[in-house]
Amino acid sequence: MSDVLQVVLISLAVIALLGVVLEDVIHVNKAKVTLFLGTFSWFLLYVFHSDSESQSEVIARGFEENIAEIASLWLFLVAAMTFVAYLNKKGMIENVIHLFMPKRIKERSLLFLTAIFCFVFSSLADNITATLVSVTLILSLNLSTKKTVRFATLVVFAVNSGGVSLITGDVTTLMIFLDGKVHILDLLLLSLPAFSAVMVLALLLSRGLNDTVEINIRHNEVRPVDLMIAGAFLCTIISTIAANVLFGIPPVLMFLMGMATMFLIARFFNDDEEEEQSILEYIRVIEFETLLFFLGILLLVGMLKEIEVLDTIVRMYEIMPAYMANFLMGVLSSVIDNVPLTAALLKAGIVMTEAEWLGLTYAVGVGGSLLVIGSAAGIVAMSKVDGLTFGSYARYFIVLALVYTMGYAASVGLAQILLG
Repeated sequence: MSDVLQVVLISLAVIALLGVVLEDVIHVNKAKVTLFLGTFSWFLLYVFHSDSESQSEVIARGFEENIAEIASLWLFLVAAMTFVAYLNKKGMIENVIHLFMPKRIKERSLLFLTAIFCFVFSSLADNITATLVSVTLILSLNLSTKKTVRFATLVVFAVNSGGVSLITGDVTTLMIFLDGKVHILDLLLLSLPAFSAVMVLALLLSRGLNDTVEINIRHNEVRPVDLMIAGAFLCTIISTIAANVLFGIPPVLMFLMGMATMFLIARFFNDDEEEEQSILEYIRVIEFETLLFFLGILLLVGMLKEIEVLDTIVRMYEIMPAYMANFLMGVLSSVIDNVPLTAALLKAGIVMTEAEWLGLTYAVGVGGSLLVIGSAAGIVAMSKVDGLTFGSYARYFIVLALVYTMGYAASVGLAQILLG
């Protein structure tokens, strides 16, 4: 591959990143920018690579692997988000939230309750869905723009923190687990430092939140079929973990089967004929704009991996201790998508103890919270909250870096004590 082509491809990735950061300035949707540049970069790679047949096969194989990874992630998210779209439309998630919410509550107390909800819910649902539900709740409160941004910042960090200790909560956690680097029970060790970091962030962000918020508590009617679908969702989550541990079944297969079960339940147990006919419509409720942005980003990073730009990252482990390199990988994941970054690390043959792998799991899972463009949760929040921009989120960078460092240090320390 020529140096000129490599420079052009890297430049396209940089332009795409600038397109995301400057979306409010150029007024071009970030999904359109990243999707075009992601597909165009692979087009250039196919056309202008060296003429050798072996090189053509390598690029074709790399593209197929990239698309397969994206397809698996997409299908998993579509299945999970369809479940939540249905339950959210029927008001069941709202019922659960309002079950624990008083009619009047101090903003400070609401901030802590929001942190707890985001942390727990994101362990069960994917980060995108957890963010959508949480942001919808925040926007319904009609807070000032400044306070809304503060709540949204907490949501992003809490959602990313909630998924690191369960394989159903974060893709990178699942990847590290499937590669045999950590055990599923040991992953639960991360829940304590992750939750502690979220609570510290809530405490730091609660300064000046002294007003009282009126919450319009509504109790939506719940039909038996809705309860059955909610039960199918919980069973899907539990069976996904069990099936993977016992038989190595990919999570995407279990969630697709769960979604199919949801459709069958709606067909045979629904007393509303119109609702039965429109059950597939809930797929259209999904945030496809976010998924398209995800597609563009993953295509770009897959291209960078193909031209071996990401391989230079792995060399950090040759010049510094693993715990320090893992910490920097977390910081790096706020700029580079953590999924291919984690894949590159797993394929590099790095030798670390389980305690160090647990530290990396926390780092790549939470480190993306440092910048709003560093995680799917941040992208979703930015697309929904008008006042949340790259700049407004960056104002909290020092605070976020502080709690991330505390959480990482606690994760590594606890793992070292308990695992040795």
